[in-house]
Amino acid sequence: MRLDKFLKLTHLIKRRTVAHEACREGFILINGKVAKPSTMVRVNDVITLNMYNYYKEVQVLLIPSTNQINKQDLDKYIKILNYRTEKVT
Repeated sequence: MRLDKFLKLTHLIKRRTVAHEACREGFILINGKVAKPSTMVRVNDVITLNMYNYYKEVQVLLIPSTNQINKQDLDKYIKILNYRTEKVT
């Protein structure tokens, strides 16, 4: 599954267009490497979101087979490894 679609389905980023832009701007890494929106996400990949106001690392546990995921089922798909907010000045 494409990275931008995965980010949207797992509610890490609200809209796919925003996920696409974040990837193009270099805010999203997969396994420590800058990732394009079309990069394929695989099980056990570590996705890092280093956005303006927060930093989040998640591990991919399962690739969604549907086009919608309930928020209460997110722990089946991703595991949050690290999360912190950062002050914007």
